[in-house]
Amino acid sequence: MTDHLPEGPRPVLVVDFGAQYAQLIARRVREAGVYSEIVPHSISAEEIAERNPVGIVLSGGPSSVYEDGAPSLDPAVFDLGVPTLGICYGFQVMATALGGTVARTGAREYGSTDANVAIEGGTLLHDQPVDQTVWMSHGDSVAAAPDGFTVLASTASTPVAAFANDERRLYGVQWHPEVKHSAYGQRVIENFLHRGAGIDPDWNPGNVIADQVERIRAQVGTGKVLCGLSGGVDSAVAAALVHEAVGDQLVCVFVDHGLLRRDERRQVEEDFVASTGVRLVTIDAREQFLSALAGVSDPEQKRKIIGREFIRTFEKAQADLIAESVEEDGDPIGFLVQGTLYPDVVESGGGAGTANIKSHHNVGGLPEDLQFELVEPLRTLFKDEVRAIGRELGLPEVIVGRQPFPGPGLGIRIVGEVTQERLDLLREADAIVRAELTAAGLDTEIWQCPVVLLADVRSVGVQGDGRTYGHPIVLRPVSSEDAMTADWTRLPYDVLARISNRITNEVDGVNRVVLDVTSKPPGTIEWE
Repeated sequence: MTDHLPEGPRPVLVVDFGAQYAQLIARRVREAGVYSEIVPHSISAEEIAERNPVGIVLSGGPSSVYEDGAPSLDPAVFDLGVPTLGICYGFQVMATALGGTVARTGAREYGSTDANVAIEGGTLLHDQPVDQTVWMSHGDSVAAAPDGFTVLASTASTPVAAFANDERRLYGVQWHPEVKHSAYGQRVIENFLHRGAGIDPDWNPGNVIADQVERIRAQVGTGKVLCGLSGGVDSAVAAALVHEAVGDQLVCVFVDHGLLRRDERRQVEEDFVASTGVRLVTIDAREQFLSALAGVSDPEQKRKIIGREFIRTFEKAQADLIAESVEEDGDPIGFLVQGTLYPDVVESGGGAGTANIKSHHNVGGLPEDLQFELVEPLRTLFKDEVRAIGRELGLPEVIVGRQPFPGPGLGIRIVGEVTQERLDLLREADAIVRAELTAAGLDTEIWQCPVVLLADVRSVGVQGDGRTYGHPIVLRPVSSEDAMTADWTRLPYDVLARISNRITNEVDGVNRVVLDVTSKPPGTIEWE
């Protein structure tokens, strides 16, 4: 392993002032073909300079610039000469720091708002209509732009809704261009990046793969690498990317804990291996997990048991592979692949850290004393980018396009004790739901559709002219970008009818199908 990893792409830094949409801003920047990272507002101008960014975006936030303890920014940031865009609260922070005036109006402007763009929209609002709909969410307003700035737009309640200083390459908007409700929002972001900051749109799957392959090779060298393959998108793409870099130095371990959906083991063993050539070791631990879960209904206890048994199984596989490795050539397996994504890093407080391959973070659920150096080739990526990388690497759509599936599997989609009979019932119902959604062309319209068995609930029904006392199945179709918030998906009635008819006719023990129409919040996506 080398002590120095190759330089990564220069980022656009998204400074987070506690915004609901900080991750969304970072995503929109990447959609414009530019790499981005999120950093806290407490970052100093010196620390920003060390990151060598090509641009800076100041996010919105819930505070007023006049509140005691309101988030602030090192004013020296504006003297770095780095092109900067302020959004909502970030717009007001910029105005205040540079000598403008922010009025304490106390009157909120929220939701869809009509904005009037100056005839010459300038760099930021180039090629946009004079009248457009934007999404506002603010109380205070910029009443006067700083000296040297040109006012670009206004609304009925906000005299300075956008401004610019092209000479200093400083720009700002009061509205939220990152949300789809702002009709020309993405164009605002792209104008800032490409016209204002002069950044080329070269962040794409091909470049990401080439960069990560180089970095993985620099980190691993000739060492051997282990990957715990779950069959999900993240671990599959991480394994494929590492295999692209080091080939046969990688071996994957797949644990069948008996809580999988229909055909998932086959998909991993056949589709993944066939498309990558990775060596895969499958551990059949179905009886072990089912025995450990016997008599347990509490969801938290089920999760802990599943996590514990998974670790024990994986550790045994590790020990066997390490012994085999040492026996073959004397070199133990020293690296472990983890499918960490960028939202995981940000949500665990790591947004201010470097986005390089790390060795000091622990694999979720694995022992803290694990004797491996971690390889995390996806830790700079969002989920949609991971899917794009997977497609570029040639992974089959059945894996790359797979909807998110929880690690504990069907164990937490059975509300009640997990038994073989209940697993078989739920697995059959789930397969029907997935088949019908695919047939209706809805796979790309929903984030995921958990199918839940209420094992401890029964209801009276009539089937075959006789009374039944069966279980209900719950459909939980949701739409989301990042799973932090979600809305229930409005599936067509004819699709719902087919799903219900098939389940109640084909799945023995089920006489009722219900639809969960709860958003997140207040509900979570999974029931347990």
